[in-house]
Amino acid sequence: MSKLRPQLGAIEAMALSVGIMAPTAAMALNGSLAASITGTAVALAFLGAVITIILTSYSFIEFSRQFAHAGSVYIFNGISFGARMGFLSAWGLLLTYTAFTVASTAEVGLFFQTFLGLMGVNVHWIIPALVAAALIWFLAHREVRLSTRTTLVVEGLSVLLILVLAVVILGRGGAHGLSTIPFQIPKAGFSAVALASVFGFLSFAGFEGAATLGEETGNPKRSIPRAILAAVLFTGTFYLVISYTQAIGFGTDDKGVAAFAGSTSPLVDLAKTYLGSTMAIAISLGATVSAFASALGTGLAASRLLFALGRDGFGPAALGNVHPRHASPYVAVATVMSIAIVLDIILVEQTGAAVFAYAGTVGVLALLLVYLVTQVGAIKLFRSVGRWRGAQPVIPLIAIGLLGYALYANVYPIPPAPYNYFPYGVLVWVALGIVIVFVSPKLVVRIGKALSEVDRTPVDRAAAVEVGEP
Repeated sequence: MSKLRPQLGAIEAMALSVGIMAPTAAMALNGSLAASITGTAVALAFLGAVITIILTSYSFIEFSRQFAHAGSVYIFNGISFGARMGFLSAWGLLLTYTAFTVASTAEVGLFFQTFLGLMGVNVHWIIPALVAAALIWFLAHREVRLSTRTTLVVEGLSVLLILVLAVVILGRGGAHGLSTIPFQIPKAGFSAVALASVFGFLSFAGFEGAATLGEETGNPKRSIPRAILAAVLFTGTFYLVISYTQAIGFGTDDKGVAAFAGSTSPLVDLAKTYLGSTMAIAISLGATVSAFASALGTGLAASRLLFALGRDGFGPAALGNVHPRHASPYVAVATVMSIAIVLDIILVEQTGAAVFAYAGTVGVLALLLVYLVTQVGAIKLFRSVGRWRGAQPVIPLIAIGLLGYALYANVYPIPPAPYNYFPYGVLVWVALGIVIVFVSPKLVVRIGKALSEVDRTPVDRAAAVEVGEP
């Protein structure tokens, strides 16, 4: 069986999760998209997403303590429910990560277009998007350590710039003074908050990405859970602070909300207002490289999932190949990045912001389904083996309720076009996966064999406490 090489630590694994979430890029656009739906209550929408993801992450952390595998939910849900559900979970998450790669490369194009525009240069978003995709392909083809370290440095510098801006805005009291309005239910009602929370989930999407590095991380059953928890807590805090800062910075009256909702670069616009054009240019560049880090992270995660499926018999056998020098799943990398490039080119007539919103929404809808299945799988598995007792299953049960409501809010009331079509597209993808597993008995047998060979030795909790594991 093809093997990936252990070469990462907990910090580098965390870098992948943080890189996929790309907090700088997320807050450089997702706040505006949320404001266009929920008006003043952007921070409330993000708060709902933060709470839901913290609860959801509990099951992923527990699974990661037990299993270390490039397939992530492929193995988690496969062991809980069997080979078919394992494949379908990976199939859904593959759509998510691939859609996010499309979204994030388009976002790179959008932010770089804004960056050049601030200096009087006009360029179509597709050009920097394709350059970014080519560079991501190159980095993902090489050793994963190079990619994760690049991600960590890039995102860290970008976050620092935004925190400086936040301190200035809050220190000045924003446009109309500090208030709790961004956390209050808006005129549009709570359903609008739930619908807007999809962009909160989009900001968190990929928090579990570190789990796909289970075969490439030293001592993964301790390092991966630690990486996931740290990534969720760090980004959750950052999102709450910055979403509130943006709402206060633009102002909570009708004029301020309209400006926030209509902005395609809210952080850049706020930087211009509060700190001048130089800081706006710096943040615009920071958002660009953060979006790049996100696309790199989702490209890495998608390729690991596809590699795990290919190694177990899905598609051409070459999908399961590992590069002899770089130890990367290079054929899977080439497949994922080729798809992302083709889809960006097909959508070239749309704006970069539209491509990001469309592809991101598709990815989130698929992700919510996978998260729901994973919560149920955790309850089923850990109760059956006696690992969870008492009130522990209550945590994923609450997560199921919140995830289910978020999914429901994205289909009813029926959202405007083209968002009303996206749930059907995800259902078609799921249906295709169901067809694949029911017409490919050999694939199911091979997946079952792979599941039986997974190391199920749990991490020693006592030792974990000794080293300060969360």
